[in-house]
Amino acid sequence: MDAVPVSITYLDEPDKVRAALSPSSATQLAAALELPRQKVNYHLRALEDAGLVELVEERQRRGCVERILRARPGAVVVDPTMMGGEFTHIHDQYAAGHLVEVAAAAVRDVGRMQTKADEAGKRLLTFTIETEVRFAAPGDVHDFTDELAEAVRQVVAKYDSGTGRPYRLVAFGHPGVRHER
Repeated sequence: MDAVPVSITYLDEPDKVRAALSPSSATQLAAALELPRQKVNYHLRALEDAGLVELVEERQRRGCVERILRARPGAVVVDPTMMGGEFTHIHDQYAAGHLVEVAAAAVRDVGRMQTKADEAGKRLLTFTIETEVRFAAPGDVHDFTDELAEAVRQVVAKYDSGTGRPYRLVAFGHPGVRHER
């Protein structure tokens, strides 16, 4: 069975994030959007059929069953800066705050580009390099980082045409999660 491509909805405004992530009923959404409940309910059923929202609760209300729905996990990408305020601009390559800022920018930028590519019916060409390394001593991290940066600089110098489409390469490291065996 072929995997169905997942379209990304990118949210970067606090009110939209709250609305997308809060479980709501058609009645609640209709009131918030100032639309007829029947119209909102129709669209919620369509979103449910498409797998973008899911039922989380049913409750009796005024002789009817009120259905509470929420966005399905993975159906929405939220700009990480919306989850805790703006990050300060830290430019220390060894600072965790800088790593989070760079990762948040990557999520924001790729999320926006993926949304535009989806709208245009195109595929966004990306690549990922991921590995794990175990350092014998804490100081080895700095030496490794310096050597890796130099190796990347050399490879970039070899392939950078100066006129082609620019790609941003971000490499970061953080302590790995220990998995029990």
